[in-house]
Amino acid sequence: MKPEGGVTLIEMLIVVALIALMAGISYPAIGAGLDSLRMASASDSISTFLSVGLNRAERREQLVEITISRPDNALFLRSGDGFERRLDMPPGVRIADVLPEIPADPDAPRRFLLYPGGAPPRIGVHIVSARGAQRTIRVDPTTGVPRVEK
Repeated sequence: MKPEGGVTLIEMLIVVALIALMAGISYPAIGAGLDSLRMASASDSISTFLSVGLNRAERREQLVEITISRPDNALFLRSGDGFERRLDMPPGVRIADVLPEIPADPDAPRRFLLYPGGAPPRIGVHIVSARGAQRTIRVDPTTGVPRVEK
């Protein structure tokens, strides 16, 4: 009789244990990498969103309102001609502060007006990830260009 080929139960358990061990070791690194990607994506999105508002005020010569809402975890952009946009933060990223800080209710939505031909206001958005990573996106009042600070 010819012996049958196959895998024993012990061999199968060893292979499954090795796969589980490798997955357990690599999971924190993958989670940190995803967190880093979410933060980079959120900060780039906020920077682009603020640039859209600044450019719209200049090019269309319209008053543009930027509203930053911590409770909604979102930014809103509006102008008088019916233009509206909303930017929601990705899961795991939240708006921690809106700068400059004011002593009034910190959870109240903050509104900034962008005037055509005017200097941009000092807008700052401080975001925090679920793992504690932080970034601040600020509009430079001299150049009007948003920049990301780590």
